[in-house]
Amino acid sequence: MSAAVQKRLALIGAFAALTLVLAANAHLLAVAFHSQPACVATEGTAMPARRAC
Repeated sequence: MSAAVQKRLALIGAFAALTLVLAANAHLLAVAFHSQPACVATEGTAMPARRAC
């Protein structure tokens, strides 16, 4: 395998890894914004200042 092929494969691998990390972070942000943790009923705690549900 020549040096040019190795370099190309390394760049493709690095780009794929970066894309995977960015996609995972985007998914975590989307889940965080779409979830509603204020809707969880808890016993013995004060009512929230604003109802989100």
